[in-house]
Amino acid sequence: MTTSDAGGKRSLFGNPWIFIRGVPAMKFLPPEGPLEVAFAGRSNVGKSSLINALVGHKGLARTSNTPGRTQELNYFVPEGYSGEGDDLPPMALVDMPGYGYAKAPKDQVDAWTKLVFDYLRGRATLKRVYVLIDARHGLKKNDDEVLDLLDKAAVSYQIVLTKTDKIKEAGIPGLVEETLQKIRKRPAAFPEVLSTSSEKGSGLEELRQAIAETVGHVA
Repeated sequence: MTTSDAGGKRSLFGNPWIFIRGVPAMKFLPPEGPLEVAFAGRSNVGKSSLINALVGHKGLARTSNTPGRTQELNYFVPEGYSGEGDDLPPMALVDMPGYGYAKAPKDQVDAWTKLVFDYLRGRATLKRVYVLIDARHGLKKNDDEVLDLLDKAAVSYQIVLTKTDKIKEAGIPGLVEETLQKIRKRPAAFPEVLSTSSEKGSGLEELRQAIAETVGHVA
């Protein structure tokens, strides 16, 4: 890692982050300004926990054992930025509603699924989507459907395995390689799979580095 890379990570993740807005519909999106990276994944994959671990703030993103809890696009930025006018943050993190949860009312599922897909297709400042996959289960049909959409929309995405502390450590390299092979021919997939554990903190520095490089942020 170069000195500038390390400085970029510090300036992005070394300061507190804050929640600025929940977006229940496209018309409530903040004005396009800073580059955005979004986190997508099946319900209960651990998105909120990973975001909290990533920025070092346990209570930033709301976590729940109830799948489908997050039903809005939740925006987070480094503290000290209004997000309006000239006072723009270096980047924004977006926690997207989980997909693939069938027990909520169908109209509710349809509404937040449409919001996610509309956002993916239409947000010019969206730089990359980090698609979270539970290491215990691997890629599922719902995940493939979202990857199909990202490929069609030409939105860059990278696979991040979560909850790797729940599987045997010796099995992680094989799972990473297996996942790489499954996405190898996908046009918008970034050709590297990250493995993380919010519980143990493993892989977080690699994810921070990937995000800093994605938004081109240097000190």
